[in-house]
Order: sequence, then structure tokens, then C-alpha cells
Amino acid sequence: MRSIVYNLLSNAVKYHSPDRPPRVDVRGHVRPGHTVLEVHDNGLGIAESQLPRLFTMFQRFHDHVDGTGIGLYMVKRMVENAGGRIEVHSQLGAGTTFFVYLPHTTAEAGAPPFPAYVPS
Repeated sequence: MRSIVYNLLSNAVKYHSPDRPPRVDVRGHVRPGHTVLEVHDNGLGIAESQLPRLFTMFQRFHDHVDGTGIGLYMVKRMVENAGGRIEVHSQLGAGTTFFVYLPHTTAEAGAPPFPAYVPS
């Protein structure tokens, strides 16, 4: 979970728009069967034609920012390995929102919907 959040937040900051102060909103909420993490930014955005390739390895759409092009590929793999899915809504020049859907684990009544994070 830490890697997923870190990558989405760092991308939101890296791909900020030079035309406005960066703003990143992080929200979490529960939907039937899933806990949903939303990361919304007001950055550069992604063209609709590029969205089908967004989660492929070594894919980069903004070359003026350092990176390897594997971050979102890895995020998608981690989310899918946990049984979840990731969606993206974006508008070029306006920003991007990532939705990470993580399934609730089978737990006894009264238990949290996913394993609790216990700091070491």
C-alpha cells in the first residue's frame, strides 16, 4: 500500500502544471466490497488517446520530467496482485484522478475491511 500511495503522490507532484500552484487531494471511502483510494491532482493531465497505454512498462508522456516509466506499471501490478483494480480519469491540461479499488478481505464481523497497518 505504501508503494502505491507513494508512486501516485510523487507523480501528482512531478507532473504539476507550471501555470498554477499544484494541488493534490487524497480521499478514501468504502464501497460495497471495496475500499477506494482516490488521488486527484490539477496537473498536466493525460490526453484521452494516451490512456490505453498509461500502465504499460517504460511508457512516458511528458519527457521534461525525470523518470523510468515503470512506476504506474508497478502500481497496476501491485493493485491487481491484491485482487483490486485501478482506473484513471484525466483531462489534458486540467489534471488526473486515479481510483484504486482494493477488495475487502474475508473477515469476521466487526473486523476492518482490510488488514490494519501496524507501524513497526
